[in-house]
Amino acid sequence: MSDGRPDPDLLLQRVRDEEIRARSGKLTIFFGAAPGVGKTYAMLEAARAEHGQGRDVVIGIAETHGRYDTAALLLGLEILPRRKIAHRTVNLEEFDLDLALSRRPGLLLVDELAHTNAEGSRHAKRWQDVVELLDAGIDVFTTLNVQHVESLKDVVAQITHVLVKETVPDSILDRADDIRVIDLPADELLERMREGKVYVPDQARRAVSNFFRKGNLIALRELALRRTAERVDAQMQHYKREHGIERVWPVGERVLVCVSPSPTSARLVRGARRLASSLHADWIAVYVETPASLRQSTEDNRRVAANLQLAQQLGAEAVTISGSNAAEAAMSYAHQRNVTRVVIGKPTHARWRDRLKASFLDEIVRHSGDVDVYVMSGDESAMRRAREEAQPARAPRGMAGYVMGAGVAVVSTLISWAFFRREQLPDTVMVYLLGIVLVSMRYGYGPSLLAAVASVVCFDFFFIPPYLTFAVGDLSHLVTFAVMFLVAGIISRLTTRVREQAQGAGERERRTASLYAMSRELATAKTLEHVVSIGQRHIGDVFGARVVVLRAGSLAPIVREGASLELDDKEKGVASWVWQNGQMAGAGTDTLPSARGVYLPLRASRGKLGVLGALATTPESLIEPQRRQHLEAFGAQLAAAMERAELAEEAQHARLQIESEQLRNALLSSVSHDLRTPLAVVTGAASTLLERNIAEGTRRELTETILHESDRLNRLVRNLLDVTRVEAGALRVKKEWQPLEEVVGAALHRVDAALQGREIITDLPDDLPLVPLDSVLIEQVLVNLLENAAKYTPAHASISIAARAQHKPENQVQVTVADRGPGIAPGEEERIFEKFYRAQEGRGGAGLGLTICRGIVAAHGGRIWAENRSTDEGGAMFHFTLPIEGEPPNLELQP
Repeated sequence: MSDGRPDPDLLLQRVRDEEIRARSGKLTIFFGAAPGVGKTYAMLEAARAEHGQGRDVVIGIAETHGRYDTAALLLGLEILPRRKIAHRTVNLEEFDLDLALSRRPGLLLVDELAHTNAEGSRHAKRWQDVVELLDAGIDVFTTLNVQHVESLKDVVAQITHVLVKETVPDSILDRADDIRVIDLPADELLERMREGKVYVPDQARRAVSNFFRKGNLIALRELALRRTAERVDAQMQHYKREHGIERVWPVGERVLVCVSPSPTSARLVRGARRLASSLHADWIAVYVETPASLRQSTEDNRRVAANLQLAQQLGAEAVTISGSNAAEAAMSYAHQRNVTRVVIGKPTHARWRDRLKASFLDEIVRHSGDVDVYVMSGDESAMRRAREEAQPARAPRGMAGYVMGAGVAVVSTLISWAFFRREQLPDTVMVYLLGIVLVSMRYGYGPSLLAAVASVVCFDFFFIPPYLTFAVGDLSHLVTFAVMFLVAGIISRLTTRVREQAQGAGERERRTASLYAMSRELATAKTLEHVVSIGQRHIGDVFGARVVVLRAGSLAPIVREGASLELDDKEKGVASWVWQNGQMAGAGTDTLPSARGVYLPLRASRGKLGVLGALATTPESLIEPQRRQHLEAFGAQLAAAMERAELAEEAQHARLQIESEQLRNALLSSVSHDLRTPLAVVTGAASTLLERNIAEGTRRELTETILHESDRLNRLVRNLLDVTRVEAGALRVKKEWQPLEEVVGAALHRVDAALQGREIITDLPDDLPLVPLDSVLIEQVLVNLLENAAKYTPAHASISIAARAQHKPENQVQVTVADRGPGIAPGEEERIFEKFYRAQEGRGGAGLGLTICRGIVAAHGGRIWAENRSTDEGGAMFHFTLPIEGEPPNLELQP
């Protein structure tokens, strides 16, 4: 039982719908039953009223048809210039969509919504121009007659015997915020016709005798009012849902229409739209791709794509599914989607075919269960034309199969006569069956049946007495003939079905394998350019097309390689429209169909990432529904990989920024303290020296303090500069063959003051070889290590320096500086060489000395590391190695 509280999901969806509607422009349609009822006049009057209230009103296009009273309403309103298009020898004027978008008025008037644009326009239909205007946030007033509504096209043709070619999808009417019916009784409209207020006299007389007959006008008026009533009812239902009013239907209706390559499917789609509209139900257009669909002609594939596209324009959900049996797959999908009514077409084939195989209608009814099945008639004339057009293309292939079926029967007869004669009839029957199986494997069901009939006839004529006649002496042979024909038919049917299923499975496997191959390579791609390169290559190979991926915003190619698609200005314009509107366009679509390639937006979770363009060697191949879905799947996979690559780049950039920020903070923290302390001491000592009455001993002590702190400050600045040189790769090592003892002595001399009172133990063997090194830099390493040992060890603790030559595994010298301090905390053996890192027992310093040591040693080709001494001895040991490369100079002692 409901507690009266609103559904939070519905509330969230309502908020989202309101946000989308708030960003879009508002559409007002002035709807009429026929030309001449006054739609344009009423639209202009409403526009003038809006203009009088201070609204920015602009006329994009208004057709007055020479009517004075209508033209008078244009006075005082801004009118956009029309765009001129040269078409053959005629100059046409069309609505300028780009000018309207740049002008961006508050309200734009666009007359005749169902108008077909001239060739070369951005959109094929004016209603598509209006959709782009609405998406740009511009309010639109427009006009429409009931005969131009797509779902009513067939009904209007039955009433008026006039087939209307310019139509508008019902989804446009559903999107309208306001539909204003401009109604006029049939007698008044006919009077306006006779007075010349609609057409000129000659045209008026022809119109009254044809389309504008009174009965037609009454029927069209009823259609217009009914269609408007449906729209009003939909608005009422929407209002009830928004305000939590009780629902009218406890269970919603859902309609499914089965789409096929048949020319009559278009009529079924329109009929399903009318049924769904009357039921206020969602509806689905389903095409089942069976193994036999792989043998369809290009024209059949084009019809399927057109029928599914028509269903989408009428507001349906277009779906393509796969299955070995079309009826079973369609009904299985219907049950999954909770469909209540299924719409199919009447059978058009001969009745005798139902004896051999159940019709699609029979199978649908058998699998329907509790789903209602509606059967509608199609356009027989369209079906006949399609058969006549398809017959020449299919005849050669069919004739070859039937000729081969008859030929196999002759060959089987010759083989049986040569090997078995008339004595081994069972073996002869097997030969005939083998021939029938071979025909069914190669040519299908029809030729295999012909082979079966021909085989039975040959078997009777040559092998059954009386010979060389079709008479049968023993009636028991009739059973043999029947069984032989029946077995041949069953084997032929099963073989054909297995072959079709194998072809279908192979095609699906190829699609899956192509997607898997690309996804496997994309998983290892690191950069955006690598991802795009992989995508272009795989899509180009699968579809036989030249492919380009355009960068978001600039629409410049991300990667140029091989046979990538080069875009001219026209193709760039198509790609730009796809980027701005987020919809597919180009060859084979309703938008900009004159383009050479097809373009689709690449979308991911964070929005649009770019545009994918493909120009196939045979553009018709991309029109097929399964190929189009395959391309969209490739695009979705490529977009996901592109987003992953961009996220990885952003993560890397963010990591570098974090590291830079941490380095900056550590630098400021360390340097600010180490600079402030000596500067404060120097400043205090200098200010004291300015006083006159200072004892000589105190003056000397202050001067020494200033000198000591200045030296400390100098070392800090020098360390910072050294670290900068090391990290920038500007450290230049000038190696010379040097005795290591001299470098150690120089380093001890430099730190003599810091080591006062300590015992220094040196262990430098006499047989130490000369070492190629930069004496200044290695001396700095020893100085830093000795100062570090003095800083982190108690006073009077000993410090030792040792060196050993090593010849295995490498020829090098290892130097060790050891102390008797507290040692290194576990886990800090590597961290103490990081910049600005200080041990917990540290006593000041910027934490740069060991970092500089590592950089200098690495520049020499060696390595440096630290470890603790044994537990009994205590303290830490720092080791570094210097490689010995080359031969030392031969030094001869002078006498």
